[in-house]
Amino acid sequence: MLYQRSSQLFADAEKVIPGGVNSPVRAFKGVGGTPIFVKEAKGAYLFDEDNNRLIDYINSWGPMILGHAFEPVVNAVIEKAKKGTSFGMPTELETEIAKLAVSMVPNIDKIRFVNSGTEACMSAIRLARGYTKKDKIIKFSGCYHGHSDSFLIAAGSGLSTFGVPNSPGVTQGTAKDTLLANYNDIDNVKALFEANKNEIAAIIIEPVAGNMGCIPPKEGFLNSLRQICDENSALLIFDEVMTGFRLAKGGAQELFNIKADIVCFGKVIGGGLPVGAFAARNEIMNFLAPIGPVYQAGTLSGNPLAMAAGKAMLEALNKDTEIFIRLEEKTAYLEKGLNKVLNDNQIDFTINRVGSMISVHFDKNPVVDFQTAKNGDNETFKKFFHGLLKEGVYIAPSAYETWFITDALTYEDLDFTINAVSKVAKEL
Repeated sequence: MLYQRSSQLFADAEKVIPGGVNSPVRAFKGVGGTPIFVKEAKGAYLFDEDNNRLIDYINSWGPMILGHAFEPVVNAVIEKAKKGTSFGMPTELETEIAKLAVSMVPNIDKIRFVNSGTEACMSAIRLARGYTKKDKIIKFSGCYHGHSDSFLIAAGSGLSTFGVPNSPGVTQGTAKDTLLANYNDIDNVKALFEANKNEIAAIIIEPVAGNMGCIPPKEGFLNSLRQICDENSALLIFDEVMTGFRLAKGGAQELFNIKADIVCFGKVIGGGLPVGAFAARNEIMNFLAPIGPVYQAGTLSGNPLAMAAGKAMLEALNKDTEIFIRLEEKTAYLEKGLNKVLNDNQIDFTINRVGSMISVHFDKNPVVDFQTAKNGDNETFKKFFHGLLKEGVYIAPSAYETWFITDALTYEDLDFTINAVSKVAKEL
């Protein structure tokens, strides 16, 4: 495949945009080469500026569960745009999608819409601190909760690609209130609570990690976090920016039967448009302004275009009783095929999967946390990435990102992908 126009566009972008991109992982620093510029997308496919067709396995980093340009979402946005794009005032639509989301997700009574997953997690932490009257939080090495200062401590994904565990600009005062734990290590979490008695407001976690590759929680790990929070009057925050409405209708809470105190959502709740949300029980959410003391605001929060798109998406997911079964079956089919061709070619690898989140780690040992994720062979991953790109398959340009499966993928697409991996594996 040729990427001449993408190369030209990247050269132009570098002159006016830092690094030529508006989000660092897009820059291909982790894999080398020039970023691909997308012209349009439909269903399971991307079409770039050089008119190459690529099977898409990042799907805007998760939200395109039903495929790109999903017709009900597109139509909802078009119709709403005709009536105005932003008001900075309440709309009935906000209440309608709030009712729908609350009905689908366990253990939440109220929801507040914001503009991104980053903003949702940032607001959830502020709310947890205000509610508990404590300052410290626990996050897990390799989990990414957006670029708010509190979270840029061993944050995985793009930061790992760049080898910057702590971003300049994050003050020591902020960093000291963020305690780092090892994912899947409950003893480590207990030790942090013991060393910081009555100081920890909350634990925030990706219930299935996606920013160090897909890493499932060990059996009993989430239950133990729930118990520790209860014993220490701390809140358990699930960052479901990736898992929400993807792993089940009610997200990870439903899948693992674990009650979180606050749940954060990302772009899926806006049908892929810039939106996020956080939700909790009444007694927690009522601490938010204007009825409570914890301030959070945003002119574009509840933007009508995002609300229209999100309502169309959630309605489709809510009505389709087979959607999560299909996603599970398609991803399991892909996993089986990848296992076979990589084994046949004697590649050292581990595949992790939960539902429609899956990733290939180039290490034969189990990958259970950030440290074991970093043990993967990144040189092999770079060859793997570019080999698949040449074959017309697009995965995340980072070894520390999960793949996301969309229902728009056909079994022919999956077979094409498995065959592409087989070709690439012979060259690894």
